[in-house]
Amino acid sequence: MTATRTPERTAPPARREARVLRRGLLWALGGAALVMSVAIAVTIGPADLSVADVGSAVSAHLFGGESGTSAIRDGIVWNLRMPRTVLAALCGAGLALCGAVMQSLLRNPLADPFVLGVSSGASTGAVAVVVLGVGGGAVSVSAGAFLGAVCSFGLVLLLSHTLGGTTDRVVLSGVAAMQLFSALTSFVVLTAADAEETRGVLFWLLGSLSGAGWQDVWPALAVLLLTLLVCGGHARTLDAFAFGQDAAASLGVTVARTRLVLLCVTALLTAVLVSVAGAIGFVGLVLPHIARALVGAAHGRLLPVTALTGAVFMVWADTLARTALAPQEVPVGVITSLVGVPAFVLVLYRGRGGRGAS
Repeated sequence: MTATRTPERTAPPARREARVLRRGLLWALGGAALVMSVAIAVTIGPADLSVADVGSAVSAHLFGGESGTSAIRDGIVWNLRMPRTVLAALCGAGLALCGAVMQSLLRNPLADPFVLGVSSGASTGAVAVVVLGVGGGAVSVSAGAFLGAVCSFGLVLLLSHTLGGTTDRVVLSGVAAMQLFSALTSFVVLTAADAEETRGVLFWLLGSLSGAGWQDVWPALAVLLLTLLVCGGHARTLDAFAFGQDAAASLGVTVARTRLVLLCVTALLTAVLVSVAGAIGFVGLVLPHIARALVGAAHGRLLPVTALTGAVFMVWADTLARTALAPQEVPVGVITSLVGVPAFVLVLYRGRGGRGAS
């Protein structure tokens, strides 16, 4: 594959070194902001904790030795708040990353991780387990959601391939799958006899990280790292896609294969995240636009900054969700939408006279 020419390759060495330095500084600041956000967010809640308590408990569990805090505080940090906060960061990073890839791959500034119908399929799988008892108790809600997401994505691939496999056919196939599985979900929920059961399903559908444990963190982390590696390796290819499929093909990109690989890894990550946290909206739509405003459209910079920005955003969104109306919890998807809609309007307002996200 012929690599696309980038400013870093053509710029003088001094300017190239300055750009690398600025990029490293930006990533270091983003990483520090994420670590501090996680540490501070864990301290927020009914129990009186400090950042020192958090550091002591985490250090004891990761490196051994005695924790410098009480057993109760240690349990609150390590078993309750830390896995939830880390999972929030992973969800934010993953959804934002998938959104950035989808917007570039489909050349659509309104694309998000759910454009392939994955969230609708996951919702159907979840309600089938909870309401209909599919699996006879042997299948968890997360497993049902993941299977539903995979079925939905498989349907999108089948439809788009049958219709010609072009970018617009992929989007239209995703819309069709989304509507189909949304209708199935609504039908199952409406037929549920137990009102409390229905309320629990609706809460999950709006996005919720309550009950998150380390068993949810590890698969999400593994798939996120895989997606970062794959998408990062295709950063120059994604730059080429910004000029259209024909331009990408003229630069030596195998369009169909590359698109299939990127669609599959982003759909897999979205399916895993939705299966453990529900459908959390607006993260994958808004955060890529904010990251582009910070670092530009070159994907070598855009993808990691988008992931870091999404992680920090979700940590604080989940913290607000669990504390704003304590002891009652607000679905985190409600918080992300309440914050995301004004942010997206602002992005549209600032870019009304400029170029699109593609």
